[in-house]
Amino acid sequence: MRLRAWMYPAIYLSQNWISRAGVILVTTAAVLWLFLLPTSFRGEYQHPYIGILAFLILPGVFFAGLALIPLGIWLHIRAARKAGTYPQTYNPLTLQTPQLHQLAWFVGVTTLVNIAIGSQLSYRAVTYMDSVTFCGKTCHTVMQPEYAAYQNSPHSRVECVACHIGPGASWFVQSKLSGLGQVFAVILNDYPRPIPTPVRNLRPARETCEACHWPQKFAEDRLEIIGKYADDEHNTLTKTVLLMRISGGGEHPGIHYAHLAPGVTISYNPADESRQTIPRVEYRNTMTGRTTIYTVTDSKPGSLQNLPLRQMDCMDCHNRPTHAFQLPDRAVDLAMESGAISSALPFIKKVAVEALRKDYKSQKEAGRGISEAIEDAYKTGDRAVIDRAASAVVAIYDRNVFPQMHVAWGSYPNNLGHTDFPGCFRCHDGSHVSADGRQIPSDCDTCHKTLAMDEENPKILTQLGLSEGPAK
Repeated sequence: MRLRAWMYPAIYLSQNWISRAGVILVTTAAVLWLFLLPTSFRGEYQHPYIGILAFLILPGVFFAGLALIPLGIWLHIRAARKAGTYPQTYNPLTLQTPQLHQLAWFVGVTTLVNIAIGSQLSYRAVTYMDSVTFCGKTCHTVMQPEYAAYQNSPHSRVECVACHIGPGASWFVQSKLSGLGQVFAVILNDYPRPIPTPVRNLRPARETCEACHWPQKFAEDRLEIIGKYADDEHNTLTKTVLLMRISGGGEHPGIHYAHLAPGVTISYNPADESRQTIPRVEYRNTMTGRTTIYTVTDSKPGSLQNLPLRQMDCMDCHNRPTHAFQLPDRAVDLAMESGAISSALPFIKKVAVEALRKDYKSQKEAGRGISEAIEDAYKTGDRAVIDRAASAVVAIYDRNVFPQMHVAWGSYPNNLGHTDFPGCFRCHDGSHVSADGRQIPSDCDTCHKTLAMDEENPKILTQLGLSEGPAK
């Protein structure tokens, strides 16, 4: 009897404007979903705002409509009872009642349809929110610097969520809760410019990076060839050749083994938010029982007590594995090595770097200014070569500088190496000393062996058969 008493209003009182609005919303969302269904089968939407419509707004409309239908019935019942117009009796309701048969068929069919549509929309919504398009293009101005760097990185075919979230429900939920706050910050235009790094709520690298990269695995030493073009008329190319000791073990332990060997734990106290100043380092080795604390020689007593303590992992050196930004000099060198900028153009290295270092208010203004600077420098010559060089220099600016987000040259330090930023020298600078006088190694050969330094024709490359002329 209680079930019948509950079903009476569901059958006879469902004809109200709120429930009808819910039906309209559900029907509208379902129809739009049917139109978008063929597109969704083809994979990810290329336009971010179409994806927002299909997988965020449309599901919201659909489920809001579903909620309005019972809400309208409940409000109608409450209003009728307050007004004293709620019927005391209804027509007999039995299994043979036609209205009940119609309602049962309608509810059954629409429930199955709604489950199919709702599950598909929910799945696609979650999938879309995990897509590169959503991460990189939805909040265009905010994420433009990171997305541009991502597209030109070794991880440009790895989805953002693989590193920023990783597997498992726990971090998925945490990321969505964090993302909700970021959405409100964007809506209210209340977010820092540039976006500060390092990311505070990033999942530990040992749970994400090491799904593909294993620092303890033995690897041979690696040859590193660094080309550099001079600012002279001929853009003279010199090369530095290094043998990087990156191995994870063996006769020559190398960089990874020294920092992440079995039983080794390194912690440090950063003195700034960006972790560029490290006055204290703690080394522990459970295999040998050794614990050594290194502090900078000029640290004041008590100045290190309130500093945060962080356990070192991959991200402390590889802090820009994907979102790496270059400096003008190195970026032009790479473009010249690849042939995008011809080294046959006199003084092109100097002209390009000077054009990049000028102050521009926007990328559009930079595009005009850089192109004009190169056009002015080369009134005559092969126009195709000059135009290609101008386009390459503009592209360098567009990948690294974003005035609207206050991202300038050097805004984001790269800790891998020590030529452009302190990097390795944050600890390996010769000033970190233990109480018994031991020092964190700072000798060059600790991490690499120098085979040639700024030589035009390194003998070692000739011996290895790797000597080649500069790109034209």
